Amino acid sequence: MYTKNSLSAIFERAHQAKLELNRMDDATINKVLEAVADEAVAQTAYILEENAKDLARMDPGNPKYDRLQLTEKRMEGIAGDMRNVAMLPSPFGRLLSETTRPNGLTIKKISVSFGVIGIIYEARPNVSFDVFSLCLKSGNVCLLKGGSDANDSNIAIVGLIQKVLKSLGLNPDIVTLLPNDRESTTQLLNAVGQVDLIIPRGSQSLIEYVRDNARVPVIETGAGICHTYFDEFGDLTKGAAIIENAKTRRVSVCNTLDCLIVHASRIHDLSMLCEPLIASNVTIYADVPAYASLKGFYPDQLLKESTETEYGTEFLDYKMAIKTVNTFSEALEHISRFGSKHSEAIISENKIRIATFQQEVDAACVYANASTAFTDGAQFGLGAEIGISTQKLHARGPMALQEMTTYKWIISGNGQIRKG
Repeated sequence: MYTKNSLSAIFERAHQAKLELNRMDDATINKVLEAVADEAVAQTAYILEENAKDLARMDPGNPKYDRLQLTEKRMEGIAGDMRNVAMLPSPFGRLLSETTRPNGLTIKKISVSFGVIGIIYEARPNVSFDVFSLCLKSGNVCLLKGGSDANDSNIAIVGLIQKVLKSLGLNPDIVTLLPNDRESTTQLLNAVGQVDLIIPRGSQSLIEYVRDNARVPVIETGAGICHTYFDEFGDLTKGAAIIENAKTRRVSVCNTLDCLIVHASRIHDLSMLCEPLIASNVTIYADVPAYASLKGFYPDQLLKESTETEYGTEFLDYKMAIKTVNTFSEALEHISRFGSKHSEAIISENKIRIATFQQEVDAACVYANASTAFTDGAQFGLGAEIGISTQKLHARGPMALQEMTTYKWIISGNGQIRKG
């Protein structure tokens, strides 16, 4: 059982470890990442055994089951991602700007690490590897607070990482898995002076809890209530493919389509837009016009009448709402009211309509004629991500290596003093 004092000691060790990490050169960091990737592959059988313990406690019908599950292929992908991060340029110590003032002062803006970052996340054990690699590469110590669903997996993964760090003569406190209880969450959120930043990854309720209770600065990531608007000028073939991909590619992730908005003039095309969803048994919650259009064309057991509850819901499941609008403005208003500022899309062949949508929709990622499933750091060419930020301060959209740093000013002079 961890006490308040023992948790404070963990935070203090992490605070001290950041001084060592700041002195570590990029070659050493890359060596660590390569070594952890190699060990992850070598210990795949052990990791999967521990992951199986977590899976045994979850109903396979739960949409979170897919997020929790590790496989040999996924372990290979995780190792590959870490090697990719190792090959990326270091974001730490970059010269962002430099100027010389008339008085001779040279002022530089330099990227620096945050220091100690606490990550609170739910049933996704791959996040343990992802967060470690991104934090290490950007010069940040990480404190991991995983969900109870993935506890055995996380213990095995962080133990593997710390073993590699020790074998290389490095401080294992560069990464720490916090106890799986509410007290450690409470202490982490209040670790002012020891923890520099908190990043929650998970459901809207988790993010709201962290935001409302933290005294440490927070960057919100994860919750995605995503819409796709099929415009009166939309292409039916493109639309059907995009909607299917955005909804069914992987339902348990935050870039998944939750609500399809359809212009009333295209309601007769709705059955063809939704037909590909039948194979995945997607339950549709449709408003009155959409329900009438789909009745007889979409399976009765999968077609429900919508209520206000379904709009603004992040389903994370094979479920989707449909809203019919009479005007383009109504579509924008619906997104503004129910969206989470994550990812929104329009399907249209009208360039003016597309430009207006992309300009006026307030979201981190705004698509035209493409699936919201692309909201991902790797897909954006960023190598990897720690999450999708839905706020506007510091970082927005995929938080990759550069977003894992802040900056400071370096001022050099030759005896200048300020007069007056």
